Amino acid sequence: MKSLQRRLLPSTTALVTMDCVARLGSFSAAAAELNLTQGAISRQILALEQQLETPLFVRNGRGVGLTARGEAFHKTIQTALSLIQDASLEAMTGSEDSRLNIAILPTFGTRWLLPRISSFVALYPHINLNFATRIGQFDFHAEQLDAAIHIGKPNWPRATCRFLMDETVAPVCSPSFLKAHNIREQNHLATLPLIEMKSRPLAWDNWFASLGIKANPSATMGFEQFMNVAQACIAGLGVALMPLFLIRPELESGQLVLASSHSVKSQSSYYLVSPDDKRASKPLIAFTQWLLQEVETFRTSTCE
Repeated sequence: MKSLQRRLLPSTTALVTMDCVARLGSFSAAAAELNLTQGAISRQILALEQQLETPLFVRNGRGVGLTARGEAFHKTIQTALSLIQDASLEAMTGSEDSRLNIAILPTFGTRWLLPRISSFVALYPHINLNFATRIGQFDFHAEQLDAAIHIGKPNWPRATCRFLMDETVAPVCSPSFLKAHNIREQNHLATLPLIEMKSRPLAWDNWFASLGIKANPSATMGFEQFMNVAQACIAGLGVALMPLFLIRPELESGQLVLASSHSVKSQSSYYLVSPDDKRASKPLIAFTQWLLQEVETFRTSTCE
């Protein structure tokens, strides 16, 4: 049994070597990165393959590539090595409760969250914040993330969704586009080039329905991020439904104008989402309390 256990626990040196070769696709490149000889790299890989009793790499004239088993093994050890590195850092710094990894939406993060984050840093200077951009749902554990700011519905499996805010959307376009198309009636918009967010395919249907207009709007262009939508509008490519609070700079500068004064509440809302097993996380509790207070201050100021 002990012999089997040893065989199933390769040395970290061998695993780091294998990871480096797999990433770089070359023994010589791995040797340079790890400051070892190419012969030492070869011996580590050979020893690992013998220990596992399976080939991990295929040698060819252009370098080396992973076998099917090698690829599966590499994917797993990458995660394991990352966890070991994190655990080592925590042991060295004595700050196991000091890191918070948060997924943010691109435009919301840039336009709303990050301009306010300095107050959180001032309150909790010992918490190390790490941000990653994500759109839509994902696996918190696989992505090694502690929380996410999400736009949509509060239906994330095995997670807690805390409501942050609604958003109001209205049609916007460039001043030149508005002048060229002389929009007089709301239903005229249905005949114009419409731009949409890929994550909100029914937004235009909802807007027309709120006016009692029977239309079958068809978007001529779609994007995954609001800033791309805004740039398309500024370029005069069409009309888009945009959250007004996220494009305030463009409206104030005159780069964008309202194509209609009619605004509606979006069918999606913003939530802070965290996996259920992170409820006791002290950094997450601190961030949640801070964020909810910031949201309340924002909502109060916009209603005044």
